[in-house]
Amino acid sequence: MASSLQIKGIRKVYGKGASAVEVLKKIDIDVAPGEFLILVGPSGCGKSTLLNIIAGLEEPTEGQLLIGGSDVVGVAPAQRDIAMVFQSYALYPTMTVADNIGFALEMRKVPKDVRTKRIHEVAAMLQIEHLLDRRPAQLSGGQRQRVAMGRALARDPQLFLFDEPLSNLDAKLRVEMRAEIKRLHHVAGITSVYVTHDQIEAMTLGSRIAVMKDGVLQQIGTPDEIYRRPANTYVAGFIGSPTMNFIQGKVQQADGQGQFVFEGGSLDLPCPARVEATLGQRPEHIHLSDDALWRGEVILVEPTGADTYVVVKTAVGLMTVRAPANTKIAVGETAGLSVSSRHNNWFDSQTGVRIA
Repeated sequence: MASSLQIKGIRKVYGKGASAVEVLKKIDIDVAPGEFLILVGPSGCGKSTLLNIIAGLEEPTEGQLLIGGSDVVGVAPAQRDIAMVFQSYALYPTMTVADNIGFALEMRKVPKDVRTKRIHEVAAMLQIEHLLDRRPAQLSGGQRQRVAMGRALARDPQLFLFDEPLSNLDAKLRVEMRAEIKRLHHVAGITSVYVTHDQIEAMTLGSRIAVMKDGVLQQIGTPDEIYRRPANTYVAGFIGSPTMNFIQGKVQQADGQGQFVFEGGSLDLPCPARVEATLGQRPEHIHLSDDALWRGEVILVEPTGADTYVVVKTAVGLMTVRAPANTKIAVGETAGLSVSSRHNNWFDSQTGVRIA
């Protein structure tokens, strides 16, 4: 049965006195049994440190860590009943795939017949039964990562921890392995924590996403909540590709018939009741319009197959528009911009915090 994970007030400080560096600042997260939680953020935000604390590879300076309701701070990694998949595959080169998968079971003195049965169950789950007699050097990168996951799965742990497992793979293989990991979680149902700096991985894999910056948890929610209602401009700019467009300006009229005025244009939108604000709009909610009064110069056109991204230089900054694939527009042309009034994200101009 899947276990819960509770992270309560976790702090991590390296060094002492004036040279002390606080890399985790009172992190609180509850992970439900069977949930797939993504820790996402840029390099240095503290996500890998938090994963290492969950694994027992580092101890927190302060706080509690409960797995299945039991506080495991101070408990050795081997006693936490967790399994971890790293960026490096960490396979034993002289062992076959079957031996690599079953190694942890062998160390636990699991009988050979039980061990063999479990190896074949896991290999079938990962679709690598035909590779059991090969050695790591005879495998592709994706196959090696499957073996690394198989070794972790064979133990049937309480927690499954992933530390950027797809970073060494090429783009096509990353997509395939994302689908494989998602399918694997659906089948196995093991509570999982996955660290990545790739927001596409975060959006496609997670039940919930925890966005981190400078050791602080910025927002936690479902992929849809994070994308549609970001807590601040940092989350809004980090999640989504291309990133959200931001327009700083002044509210001249609020409520349902509001008017938002900014350098080079104005928009009739429902506005918050404050003098200054920042409007956030996703690229798919800004449209090219010949009749629009807000205009700018096209400086980049990027066809991607299904869509065309058009970057327009305006007086208030660069705006990225997600346009249909057959859009006919060229660099150097003048483009009018209109926005959807139903997808507004308003933020405080000073703090960047979302305005309710």
